[in-house]
Amino acid sequence: MTPRRRIAITGIGMVTPVGNDARTTWANLQAGRSGLDTIRHFDASDFPVRIGAAVKNFDAAAVIGNSKLLKLATRANRFALAAAEEALADAGIRPTLSDAHRWGFCVGAGMMGQDFRELEVVQKFCAPDGEFQPDGFLADNFPADPVAFCRSQTNSGLALLTRHFGIRGYATAVHTACASGGQALGTALKVMRRGHADFMLAGGFDSMLNPIGIAAFCLLGALSTDNNAPERASRPFDATRNGFVMGEGAGFLVLENWDSARKRGANIYAELAGDGNSLSCYRITDSPPDGDGPIQAIRQALADAGISPESVDYVNAHGTSTLMNDKSECAALRVVMGNHIDRVAVSSTKSCMGHLIAAAGAVEAAVCALAIRDGIAPVNANYLLPDPDCNVNIVREKSQPMKIRAALSNSLGFGGSNSSLAFRHPDEVPDA
Repeated sequence: MTPRRRIAITGIGMVTPVGNDARTTWANLQAGRSGLDTIRHFDASDFPVRIGAAVKNFDAAAVIGNSKLLKLATRANRFALAAAEEALADAGIRPTLSDAHRWGFCVGAGMMGQDFRELEVVQKFCAPDGEFQPDGFLADNFPADPVAFCRSQTNSGLALLTRHFGIRGYATAVHTACASGGQALGTALKVMRRGHADFMLAGGFDSMLNPIGIAAFCLLGALSTDNNAPERASRPFDATRNGFVMGEGAGFLVLENWDSARKRGANIYAELAGDGNSLSCYRITDSPPDGDGPIQAIRQALADAGISPESVDYVNAHGTSTLMNDKSECAALRVVMGNHIDRVAVSSTKSCMGHLIAAAGAVEAAVCALAIRDGIAPVNANYLLPDPDCNVNIVREKSQPMKIRAALSNSLGFGGSNSSLAFRHPDEVPDA
């Protein structure tokens, strides 16, 4: 029987609310520094939620010197281009004319949407009195943007990225809400194991930190309304938690075959070892209280990786800071880990950078790889009052130095999509 391919993580790139590159992001997460603040890039004064986790002082042109490409890119696409560029530079390898067909691309992409300014134009011309008048689109002075519709598609970022980096192999865009980034990485893992690609650029990107995104989640009652203390608003697993904080950003990993990475002397952060997925089918907005869907995904990831629950030292939890999600995830972890659960360090880095939606799973996968490399479980910030329904070993007060043999990253999306990824330390030998 042919041994299954091992997949190495050799490059990491991030653009997040706590840093515009991987190094800064990781340093701030370890220190528990908050990227949450009052929303400043649009007027949110009339919203019940006026806080968010925005990317700050980001200059895409300084990273991607292609003005024509950037003209076609949305805010989230620009984050993606920068994070992907950093990941490739970090790996010290990129597609060439001779091997571009052996490179693949898997991305978790945000949902299709229109820029708020574009909707304002439609309202002005087609519904000035509140009644929709479709002939307004045909007005001679309607300021039509011929690429607006194309730019709004879920796969528009995928197209820009593949074009910019010259990737000619397998490519797909995944959108399963908050599980998107995790499931994109899991897809990349499976594609490489099948031998359909030797290298993968995999990750996720999103930006719903806009009037439409904020309004939608306000109507769902999912966001924290702690407008006067934004830095403490995201407090996963704390008994006083009252909703998540919307963030934005991008994260990308370079994946390559283990043997070729070793042969070229690449720096290997960790092995992407296992992937698990399930669909809870419980509620659109809530995970099952008993953790049933997440249990299936976590067990699948461990089984796929050949990792026992007793070998897991760290879990980067989905941990959104909503009542039901945190309770469900902790229930799942207790079931899967059994008596070992009290020795597993658990934290949600959403406590510092908010919820990046489709980008969350990819960024948090990168965090797991960095945690394994440096032997540090990052702190779960803002955790003060324990919740009996979240009885797991939360990394509180400060980050915890420790040897991490294996780690999990969970992403539990709206609609019941559950993703779990398993990572192994490069020095750990897979079970036979």
